[in-house]
Amino acid sequence: MDQAGPPRLGVFLPTFCDEGGRSGRDIAAFARRAEELGFHSLWATDHLLHGSLFYRVAWLDPLLALTYAACATTNVRLGTSILVMPTRHPVLLAKEIATLQALSRDRFVLGAGTGWDRREFDAMGIARSERGSRTDEAIAIVRRLLSGEGSSYEGTSISFGDVVIGPRPARPLQVWVAGGQQLARPESPEPARLAPAVLERIVAAEGWIARPTATPEQIAADRGRIVERLHMLGRDPKQFVFAHENFLHLVPTDDPREARAEQRRAFVAFMGDGRPFEYFDAVYLTGTPAEIVEKISRRVDAGISSLLLHTLEPSTRQLDLWIEHIVPELPFELAPVVRSRQPP
Repeated sequence: MDQAGPPRLGVFLPTFCDEGGRSGRDIAAFARRAEELGFHSLWATDHLLHGSLFYRVAWLDPLLALTYAACATTNVRLGTSILVMPTRHPVLLAKEIATLQALSRDRFVLGAGTGWDRREFDAMGIARSERGSRTDEAIAIVRRLLSGEGSSYEGTSISFGDVVIGPRPARPLQVWVAGGQQLARPESPEPARLAPAVLERIVAAEGWIARPTATPEQIAADRGRIVERLHMLGRDPKQFVFAHENFLHLVPTDDPREARAEQRRAFVAFMGDGRPFEYFDAVYLTGTPAEIVEKISRRVDAGISSLLLHTLEPSTRQLDLWIEHIVPELPFELAPVVRSRQPP
């Protein structure tokens, strides 16, 4: 998924669930509408356990949800942002990705990261201190197994001999790695910096996903370090994707107080009240449509080539509002309109 030219727009599937749950038809209908509107990509996030520090909702499994989206769409790309690599057995994960690639005609992008929720590592019997090495190992194993060749591996956390995974995807797997600076708070489980090991993991991939809680200035600084390192490795930054994940609940009003009052309600319902709304206002895409356009423009100016947006409600109404109020004011390139096929 090499990218040059105007920035592109992706949207997260509504894989979050309240007490009413979420059906496959819901996911499929959302995916079809996103493709019809010209979004370039559909994404799903990975939260193993309910009741996390930062989210009030529960979550569907991302790969299963993306399979529903694949069956309901034709051309839109599909991705995880991010898949928590240490909690997934890489051989089984390779099989799941090979299956999704076959069903989607090779539209999947593996957005990969180490994860942050200590409860998930405890539940899987994994030391949190090993998450970096396990992530590097898992990415290497998945890439190797998806080549379709027989493979043996002897590593620090996993070993196997003469394993073949099929069907073999038609194209090499695209991997985008998450990480970098953020506007941290005392309760943040992650450091606020781009660690050297994370930088090396990023430049070994095909793309980078900047944190939702990163400011435009932090994104620009991290991007500069990534570009510098890519040049040192002889790689062309123009063939590397610089993505950013963020949250947007658009309120079609010119009144900043009215917009933020509704956004406060939506964010607290989605994320809980563990962090003040003032923090959400500082890092997420809040305010009037004009303010949101300005916030996105600053991220595009920082060098973002793919913007991946979470909606805080499961309907497609937000997508229509974004296309009406935000996209015409920004240099985003929409995909050709596709009338997606109906699922069986």
